[in-house]
Amino acid sequence: MTQRDADSPIVWVVDDDEAVRGALELLFESVSMPVASFASAQEFLERYDVKRPGCLVLDLRMPGMSGLELQEELNRRGSDLGIVFVTGHGDVPVAVSAMRAGAVDFLQKPFRDEDLLSRVRRAMERGVTAHDEHAQRDQVRERLARLTPREREVMRHVISGKPNKAVAMDLGVSERTVEIHRARVMQKMKAGSLAELVRLALAAGETKIVD
Repeated sequence: MTQRDADSPIVWVVDDDEAVRGALELLFESVSMPVASFASAQEFLERYDVKRPGCLVLDLRMPGMSGLELQEELNRRGSDLGIVFVTGHGDVPVAVSAMRAGAVDFLQKPFRDEDLLSRVRRAMERGVTAHDEHAQRDQVRERLARLTPREREVMRHVISGKPNKAVAMDLGVSERTVEIHRARVMQKMKAGSLAELVRLALAAGETKIVD
């Protein structure tokens, strides 16, 4: 498998019914969607790569760890997979609860291939978007980690909208010192403007603003 293949979006299928897994594999392969299937939640968790974007087609009721329990575990791990639950007729209330916990959609058995594909495409789109946003947050946090304590302090004042002179007075340093720290912050954060610096800080959860 090439690195490009390893990074491309994939449909994960978790269902204890071998016939269902085989049919779903054929369906997704027929529309050129990479797919991998597993007979249990435990087997899936052993192989799941959190760094790979995609979606999960998940049977709600399975022996051992149920689909709902797997969803809870993925939420604990910070997974950004879009989940489509496959349910029986009596499982709709449970599936609705799963959607409240972050699932994208659910589909009752029996279902049409077209209906499943449309839901999977929507879940895939959401999963890829969430994965990209997560990757961006991690990247920004890595940049933040390279700031010195003083640079981070200056950054918090700057994104509060304070001019260099006011920041210098607050910190008890010269305005020239603030200018130097500010330039280093912009460089390390790879921000081309104050607006971009604010956006990056917010994306990383750096929301502490100095009055």
